[in-house]
Amino acid sequence: MDTSAVISRLRAAGCVFAEDEAALLVDAAKTATELESLVARRVAGLPLEHLLGWAEFHGLRVRVRPGVFVPRRRTGFLIDVAVSLAPPDPVVLDLCCGSGALGAAFTAATRPRELHAADVEAAAVACARLNLPDAAVHQGDLYDALPSSLRGRVDVLLANVPYVPSGAVATMPPEARLHEPRVALDGGSDGLDLARRVAAGAPGWLAPGGTVLVESSERQAPVLAGILAAAGLAPEVHESEELGATVVTGTAKP
Repeated sequence: MDTSAVISRLRAAGCVFAEDEAALLVDAAKTATELESLVARRVAGLPLEHLLGWAEFHGLRVRVRPGVFVPRRRTGFLIDVAVSLAPPDPVVLDLCCGSGALGAAFTAATRPRELHAADVEAAAVACARLNLPDAAVHQGDLYDALPSSLRGRVDVLLANVPYVPSGAVATMPPEARLHEPRVALDGGSDGLDLARRVAAGAPGWLAPGGTVLVESSERQAPVLAGILAAAGLAPEVHESEELGATVVTGTAKP
């Protein structure tokens, strides 16, 4: 099967970037039989990144596995904001880390003194340990996963929590809603349940002047800023028109 035939099959299946995907699948396949299998699974709806075993994120190839949340391109804006706000030699926490993409991208941009990551899903933790070989990766529910020795020392808290309202999950592309864990997508009735929990706990873990960064939708941002303010943090909303991304930060008192 040549590349043009792969493109035609992907395009017929509704793949918007059929040419790019075809090139990646052809490159990944070692035999014609393997290529046929990859194309058939992609046409059936499996995420391209799960088939390739990696996702491109903020200039990196981040390893991903089936059942693990695929990092979105727009979330690279959270890394840009984090790097711009980080002090020298920071202690960093990647909370709800999924594959560990945020921790990996931050480390590539500004090497932290200490990096911790945590997720509730065992598959995500195993994947994050591949992408973050020099980090301490913990499994558990938000802050419950963390060692008490980290309290009051986090300079940069990256929190790419799920923020899709429960009622909207069914409208997501099948690649996400069928192949990524629901816990990584569903943010509760208004999409901000996990963000509320992150905000409530953040002051106890942030260092003086430390910042928590949370991705949200543009519509949710004012509410999220109020949640962070109610937790005693100074909020700020950051927007990227190019990426269609919104990040809300909350900074602890120095």
